[in-house]
Amino acid sequence: MSTADRKMMDTALKEIVIPILREHGFKGSIPHFRRVNETNIELITFQFNKWGGSFVVELATCPKEGTTMSWGEKIPPNKVTAHHINERFRLGATSLEDEGIWFSYEKARTDEDYAAVAKNVLKLLNTSDESWITTLF
Repeated sequence: MSTADRKMMDTALKEIVIPILREHGFKGSIPHFRRVNETNIELITFQFNKWGGSFVVELATCPKEGTTMSWGEKIPPNKVTAHHINERFRLGATSLEDEGIWFSYEKARTDEDYAAVAKNVLKLLNTSDESWITTLF
């Protein structure tokens, strides 16, 4: 897959998914987003396949103070991502052990194809629930 394909997918996510994330209090930019609520920070990370053509959306939570890595490094609340957290849930999964959905854009050729992938992501995001990600754990 070319970098142009990844850019097209990023553009579709920025136009379709990211405005909804922002509308519901998430801050950040592709691939990492966070929302602070009353009890913790909810995290969303878009993890792209290193060979291109697909991605998963990983969900996690951490304390409002951020997190501390096993080797002692402190990650502040404004820098923490889902990748800093060991226990992550993948969008579309039925359990923590489940692979979740790999959103494929390998066959996408037009703006509409990339938009369709982004809309599939949006269908599974329950962002209007302030503690939606928290309830997954």
